[in-house]
Amino acid sequence: MSPDEYCQQKTVQSGSSFYYSFLFLPPERRRAITALYAFCREVDDTVDECTDESIARIKLAWWRTEVSAMYKGNGTHPVMQALQPHLAVYDLQEKHLQAIIDGMEMDLNQSRYLDYPALKTYCWHVASVVGILSASIFGVTDKRTLEYAERLGLAFQLTNIIRDVGEDARKGRIYLPISELQQFGVTAADLLNARHSDKFEQLMKFQTDRAQKMYDEAFALLPQQDRRAQRPGLMMAAIYRAVLDEIERDQFKVLTQRTSLTPLRKLWLAWKTYIRG
Repeated sequence: MSPDEYCQQKTVQSGSSFYYSFLFLPPERRRAITALYAFCREVDDTVDECTDESIARIKLAWWRTEVSAMYKGNGTHPVMQALQPHLAVYDLQEKHLQAIIDGMEMDLNQSRYLDYPALKTYCWHVASVVGILSASIFGVTDKRTLEYAERLGLAFQLTNIIRDVGEDARKGRIYLPISELQQFGVTAADLLNARHSDKFEQLMKFQTDRAQKMYDEAFALLPQQDRRAQRPGLMMAAIYRAVLDEIERDQFKVLTQRTSLTPLRKLWLAWKTYIRG
């Protein structure tokens, strides 16, 4: 199996909505973004699937070394070998890949966030940086496009947090800021024990409105001349916003279920966004 085939398999197996937007890219850009996504999946799985925290830290440290080796042309992992040819072409900077690993390590260091600014710091590392790297691969002629990508990454991560409230709580993690739980009269115990209430719905409505606002702010930052190149991100946004709409329509039953779209609907939303440009 070649490095590109390894990354392709990793991406398909993830079942992520991102895969559907990759299908519309030219081959070289598709290989680059698939390798980047595979890297994100590898380091994320290191934390999510490793039950021994000390081993997870060792593995993340190894990935740091691999990233540095890749920039010297010596990466050994298939993902590094697949990503390396694209580094100079798309100006993919090592500091951003290392920042993603920093974000994954944050999950080992803490499972609660005091307020929204603290949560935004986490989101920047695990999502906004990915947005910047992805936008660079899609094509950038105006630096404002990177600001758009950074904001869009935040919107994606806020959506993930809303969708996965119950799933994360079962792992002992609460990403909703403590200050906002207190604001709406919802306790950590409510989330950990899946206690749905009117107060919880109000809290989640607040979270959803903020995420939707982030999408709107991101789109407002995207220069017209880069809009066509950045269609993959817009496709992802269409899918993610549809998930948010479904969650709200279902009265925020995220404590006991994980809302998702069918593959056919994802493909339809991606295609419709691609056609509209």
